[in-house]
Amino acid sequence: MKKAGIVILIAGLLLTIFTTFSYFTREKVVDLGKVEITANKKHRVAWSPLVGLGVIGLGGVVFLMASKK
Repeated sequence: MKKAGIVILIAGLLLTIFTTFSYFTREKVVDLGKVEITANKKHRVAWSPLVGLGVIGLGGVVFLMASKK
């Protein structure tokens, strides 16, 4: 259980540091029979750094509860 707490703490730290990530999807722009034109469309996923702090707190609680046993 201590290992799970440490993993959650590290995940919370990463969520606090990196508050966004981007990914690309391919969209069809023009389709003229055999000719096909596509474009990459960028999507961003963002969250508040407070989410990361909450996950850090959760990881700390899990770690401390495992330590008390």
